[in-house]
Amino acid sequence: MKEDPKTSNVTRCDRRQFVFVAAAGFVSGMVALPASAEGSVGGDDGGVDDDTQNLKVTGNGAWRYGVARGWGNLPAGTSFGGTHGGIAQDSAGDIYVSTQSATGVLIFTPQGTLLRTIATQFPEVHSMVYSQENGQEYLYTTVQKGTPQENWLFVKMKTDGTVVHKIGAPPEAGFKAPNEWRLTAAVPAPDGGMFIANGYGDSRLFRFDKQGQYKASYSGKGDTDGLLNCSHGLAVDTRYDQPLLLVCDRENRRLCHFDFDGKFVRTIAQHLRRPCQVSFFGDFAIVSELEGRVTILDRDNVPVAFLGDNPDKEQWAKYDLEPSAIGDACFSAAHGCFIDNGGNIYVSDWNKTGRITKLVRIHQ
Repeated sequence: MKEDPKTSNVTRCDRRQFVFVAAAGFVSGMVALPASAEGSVGGDDGGVDDDTQNLKVTGNGAWRYGVARGWGNLPAGTSFGGTHGGIAQDSAGDIYVSTQSATGVLIFTPQGTLLRTIATQFPEVHSMVYSQENGQEYLYTTVQKGTPQENWLFVKMKTDGTVVHKIGAPPEAGFKAPNEWRLTAAVPAPDGGMFIANGYGDSRLFRFDKQGQYKASYSGKGDTDGLLNCSHGLAVDTRYDQPLLLVCDRENRRLCHFDFDGKFVRTIAQHLRRPCQVSFFGDFAIVSELEGRVTILDRDNVPVAFLGDNPDKEQWAKYDLEPSAIGDACFSAAHGCFIDNGGNIYVSDWNKTGRITKLVRIHQ
């Protein structure tokens, strides 16, 4: 599926009470910021020494990266079939990458060796967020293409692909036609329920309880404060005392905060290049942008680094490009993103053939 061209009355939830492992939309902001953010990477984090003679390098300052050559190469006879999705990581460190085909979700070691595939019955998983609940590991996913009978679904599944829960368009929210429900993102809520974004539809945000029952909808399509134009990505932002829902408002080119009651709080970043998804690393937010770039924001949401910034505007947001035409240290249409605990970043371009890049943090 191609891409469509201070708080009041906040539900109190202290960040110390809101801890779960999550990825592809977010990682808990309670993760301690490694020394790498201040100029040195230490330990077994998958980074490399500052010897860049044989690396394609991108980034600046403390955020310099080398491109891991050949990461995620597939065995003969296996193909991505397109990438238009998300990236996540489980407790064992394995990396999950969704595709646009019956290949399903691919699971790699951190070194890039394919281990197995899951969820082949869902050929187009658009977003994935990892969650650990009562000792069990789950993926919160949005599915654009499933079976002929079921499309545009929220699916909660175990990390082996076993389906636990599915949600379709809630009629209570006023949906009357199948193409009105075109969800793009989902994240766990602190009470065990979930938030879902209808980004390719009316851009509303939806709240469901842990049984999957519809509770409320918020926002809608527009460009003024509190409205959204393609609510493409969701994340729970725990960088501050009060956790908030962060929305990638893609076509308004901004990031917005909402509280857990659905009230608009503020716009935190503007003039981005069509932000798609967000992953957190301590107080830093890593933002994939469809127009050929990944941006790193600090706690004040000021850009501190740009990665893979493609100088060729003709390649921005182009689905039909051959991966070989894109520079090794550039992105054409950064869509899925995830940063691991070592500061290494995984990015999937929106691409018809499939393009995955691992950026390895360079030791300073």
